[in-house]
Amino acid sequence: MTITDELQELYEQGLAAFKDATDPASLEAARVAWLGKKSALTSTLRGLGQLAADMRATVGQHANEVRGQLEEAYQQRKAALADAALAAKIQSGRLDVSLPGRSRPIGTQHLINAIADEVSEIFFGLGYRLAQGPEVEDDFHNFTALNHSPMHPARSASDTFYVRDLSEEAATFDGPEPSEVLMRTHTSPVQIRTMQASKPPIYIISPGKVYRRDIADPTHLPQFTQMEGLAVDEHLTFADLKGTLDYVVKKIFGEERSTRFRPHFFPFTEPSAEVDVSCEICHGAGCRFCKGTGWIEILGCGMVDPNVLVNVGIDPERYQGFAFGMGVERIAALRYDLPDIRLLIEGDMRFLRQF
Repeated sequence: MTITDELQELYEQGLAAFKDATDPASLEAARVAWLGKKSALTSTLRGLGQLAADMRATVGQHANEVRGQLEEAYQQRKAALADAALAAKIQSGRLDVSLPGRSRPIGTQHLINAIADEVSEIFFGLGYRLAQGPEVEDDFHNFTALNHSPMHPARSASDTFYVRDLSEEAATFDGPEPSEVLMRTHTSPVQIRTMQASKPPIYIISPGKVYRRDIADPTHLPQFTQMEGLAVDEHLTFADLKGTLDYVVKKIFGEERSTRFRPHFFPFTEPSAEVDVSCEICHGAGCRFCKGTGWIEILGCGMVDPNVLVNVGIDPERYQGFAFGMGVERIAALRYDLPDIRLLIEGDMRFLRQF
């Protein structure tokens, strides 16, 4: 067998090896075997120097042609395998539009927000408008303007979240608490700001988040949603307050429910009262849920103290007002017989999907 025949045989074997490669790893092994430094073709090229001078040029040219053809065959097979891998990847990730789609649950409004909106709509129907204010308040709007005495327990840092000013200018602050900036403890500051900015008649509701230093338990949260309202006009009386709240309570809890007003004390209203609704379970007869009284407390209210009107520049001789406040989480708990209001904020979808 001549050297030319050997080169032809090497070419055919190398070509077959590249053709038989089915993946990049086997193709690379074939390249090393037929084009690598230790391949038979490379050994043949290194042996050209032993040939006669008249044969060396012809055989060398033929050997280089074989090597070039094998390298071209290798590149073609490499490209073909890459195209096949890409096609397989595309096929595996192809979306079959004939398959049924995956249904996803539709989100709904959170129960707290839903009840706040529902109660707001009741008051809107009575002619009230929405008023909002900042959650970070100052001492004047949260306490002083609302007739809280300087030593009122609510001003204590054990009851209220104060915002401490860490600047050098505030280092010499000599007040009873860390600063005069705080997280509002009720939405009543919105009433103060509204009366400062508007002239009577005023009819507003102010739902929003409030903050108190309470330990979370079945009936208390350190952050909760409060719905407060204010009416300031000429000739308003406690009868107007009672009629308004009686109407609203029946709209929230049902026409068959009764209300009861009990004397109470709030710094910003005089006279003040707490409002109870008849127990839905025992219908006033007395049970464990209402602690045997037949009634459940739902909100506080009263006629606006004249001092509060004076603090915001409204003449108490001409105008009177009434105010009220209720916890939205408490309404939810009473309305749906929830044993623990923490269920409303824990984010358990098994519970939330029930509403």
